[in-house]
Amino acid sequence: MYYYVVKYVGHFGFIKPWTAVRDEETFSQQFLTPSTVEGMEKKLFPELLDRPGRHKILRHRINFLGLVSQQERTWSKGGFKVWKAKKQWKTNLGVITRSVLLEPHLYLAFGRADDADRARHQHLCLCRNEDLLLPEEDVRKLTPAQFDRNLVGFELLFDGDPAAMFKVGHHRYQGGAEMLGQLKSYGNPIRQNPLV
Repeated sequence: MYYYVVKYVGHFGFIKPWTAVRDEETFSQQFLTPSTVEGMEKKLFPELLDRPGRHKILRHRINFLGLVSQQERTWSKGGFKVWKAKKQWKTNLGVITRSVLLEPHLYLAFGRADDADRARHQHLCLCRNEDLLLPEEDVRKLTPAQFDRNLVGFELLFDGDPAAMFKVGHHRYQGGAEMLGQLKSYGNPIRQNPLV
């Protein structure tokens, strides 16, 4: 068996933690959940929109240079509002700090060369539309052992050891069912070299 691996690179990337809705300070999650991977697959292969589950992305791996804090201006649901309370003008504007992944590299492994070829001609986002990841030209053909040995990063195993699994959120494509996973770290997921 071989994996056909597409590498995506970007300047920034943010993976929204399932517990963080409007927290004042939020750190990017450092792994992909089952629903995030399924969403990426549906973006790359729109013919799968009406088919639940993952069908083409077999494995994934993500690494990055570090986290960088960015401030964002936000307002609560319902739009911008101004009011006066106790002789002071107030608004529903706020500033949140979001720590995003710096220079993320995402590797997606497919079971078929033609699926990998389709994927390498499209862009992806981790969770926010403004954080684009663009594919590199070459598709790499690796055995599962080579994938584990040669690609550093974090990977959440969706079918891992049941004793080592933890809750990572609620699955948006399966009616809010609990998602579980086992987090694995291969090599040093926080790269020292920007080009690796």
